[in-house]
Amino acid sequence: MTIEQRRQAVGSRIAALRTDRGFSLSELARRAAIGKGSLSEIEAGQRNPTLDTLYAVAGPLGVPLTALLGEDAGTEGSGEFLHAQILHVEHHPDGATTEVVWLRVLPGGVRTSPAHGPGVTENVHVVTGELEAGRAGGELHAGPGETLQWTSDVEHTYRSTHGATALLTIHSPPP
Repeated sequence: MTIEQRRQAVGSRIAALRTDRGFSLSELARRAAIGKGSLSEIEAGQRNPTLDTLYAVAGPLGVPLTALLGEDAGTEGSGEFLHAQILHVEHHPDGATTEVVWLRVLPGGVRTSPAHGPGVTENVHVVTGELEAGRAGGELHAGPGETLQWTSDVEHTYRSTHGATALLTIHSPPP
């Protein structure tokens, strides 16, 4: 899939989910705290959304990030201090979803993620480097071979002084 096709697919998914939830373009933009014009361009496939923007939109829609990006292994998304690549998405018989993502946390900044839905949990297993991550204000530290876990129903952050790679799993309970 080309970059343009991927951008069109993401825009179509957002528009369909927004319509399914009964949100106007203005309402979703307000809830996601992004500009209405930006959201319109993303939905039309004219603008490439950042990972931060996709997270902001996924929250009000009540969907995991992969519902917007797509579930194909290898699909990537980037923000200023974080790069994510989808490795696998598992849909469980009870309606729960588990996303497996390879993360590169870039040095020198903080990646703030908005709250996910109730009961969503994140596990981050650090492969290289050192990472501080978790619920905002309660972040924990982990080095290679160590794992952090938290409920991500509040704003949470990822930070690395020198850079880190990690395996992230996000488990969303049944709707």
